[in-house]
Amino acid sequence: MSEKQISKSKIIFLLIGLMFSLLLSALDSTVVSTAMKSIVENFGGMKYYSWPFTIYMLFSMLAIPVCGGLTDIYGHKPIFIIGIVEFLAGSILCGLAQSMIQLIIFRGIQGIGGGMIVSSVFTAVADIFEPADRGKYTGIVTSMYGLASIIGPLAGGFITDNLGWRWIFFMNLPLGTAAAIIIIFTMPRYKSRETKKSIDYAGIASLVLALVPLILALSLSGKIFFLRVCLFIFSAVMTIMFIIIERKSRNPMLPLSFFNDRAISISFLIAFFSQAIMFSAIMYLPYFIQGVISSTATTSGAVITPMMLGLLIASNITGQLISRAGKARMLSVLAFLVMGIGEYLLSTMGIKTTYLSAIVFMAILGFGVGMSMPITNVNTQTAAPRQQIGSATSAVMFFRRLGSTVGSAIYGVIMTGTINSGFNKLNMSKLPENIQQELRNTQVITNAKTVADIRLKVPSIYLNYFDDVYIKTKGVLANSIHYVFLFCIFFAIIGFIGAFFLREAPVTIKRTKCISREKFQNK
Repeated sequence: MSEKQISKSKIIFLLIGLMFSLLLSALDSTVVSTAMKSIVENFGGMKYYSWPFTIYMLFSMLAIPVCGGLTDIYGHKPIFIIGIVEFLAGSILCGLAQSMIQLIIFRGIQGIGGGMIVSSVFTAVADIFEPADRGKYTGIVTSMYGLASIIGPLAGGFITDNLGWRWIFFMNLPLGTAAAIIIIFTMPRYKSRETKKSIDYAGIASLVLALVPLILALSLSGKIFFLRVCLFIFSAVMTIMFIIIERKSRNPMLPLSFFNDRAISISFLIAFFSQAIMFSAIMYLPYFIQGVISSTATTSGAVITPMMLGLLIASNITGQLISRAGKARMLSVLAFLVMGIGEYLLSTMGIKTTYLSAIVFMAILGFGVGMSMPITNVNTQTAAPRQQIGSATSAVMFFRRLGSTVGSAIYGVIMTGTINSGFNKLNMSKLPENIQQELRNTQVITNAKTVADIRLKVPSIYLNYFDDVYIKTKGVLANSIHYVFLFCIFFAIIGFIGAFFLREAPVTIKRTKCISREKFQNK
């Protein structure tokens, strides 16, 4: 086996390729969030609002640990390229969807590719850069989330308002093609010297059977208590089966030894809760701006941008601090404190909230989320054995996606339940029954033109009464989003407490003039 050395110029191009690839995946959530109101109006079904997010994150989450295991066996490059192709295929299908059900299915396909991309990017960073440099370069690569979130909401809003929501998926094609070309020509075909000879199919199957029922149970609402209990029980049984299988597996998809090291296991917890917190804002702030304040998709994209600017700045600052001084525990505690403050401020918003207030609140939340991102990757990669870096990095990404998936499912139930409860308490007795039904429809009350048309049908004597009821319906919508943000404070508290138990993995090592891959060989 020969030592593989990479020149600095080669690393620069490869780093650009990694950043382009992560940008492709990161753009997805922020672009889609600004278009969801238009998608729901097109296909109908506010009760499905969270599902395009949930299904994407679910399949992305499942793909990540599988991809990590495959990467340890076959190397980065083939898995990386397959992930990009899968993502682009899902994007085309989403753009061609003719119903909400089709869109949800195609988002699942797209999510598989997205998970493979994210896992491949951060595993490659761990393999290319030594521990002392990982914080810096992880911060640079992670900043693509911030850049995507600056570009995404604005581009998503503009495209939705001017070209239609379908083009938010088609816009992935040129960027994805460019990313694939860069990776093909710049990424070496590394393969671990300690190649494993089997794929943990049993572990993969048991994990899928544990998580899918769990997400379904969390997403279901209404009078189906027995079904939800059955799903929870089945999920618990399959989780136990997964643990048993992983204990016996020679090549576990998620090595249980990770949970014995607080540097890794607490990083998983931080990744889970920070991502769940971030997703609450990505999902519901654009809807709040469009539905409650009655602005355009473009404006909602502009309002969410400060959050991502805060994320971008904090990610780079924290990455530099980790590389130079460590202090992962203190930074993690501070990150969740800032996130909790941000969520509290967002929970105070109502129908009279100004754009400036929303911008400030989002910037605070984004800064807290950005602080946590480099910490989880660097601490885990530094603590994990070299031959398990791929699996460890994928595990961090897995728990990050799990946070988004579980969070989006819970948020959907909270929002749907509070909207239904709020509408049931409204007194609309003086209005005709057909108008009452229309005002209980979120697709109607968030569309100013439709409301204006309905108002023309109301007798003049009841116009003031109608206006009062309409304002109250907007209050119901604002209140439902209020409870989502309020719930996230609970997540921030758990993360804050858990961060105190984080073990800091040492990152300072002797530097070398070039970056070497002693444990890798050309395939």
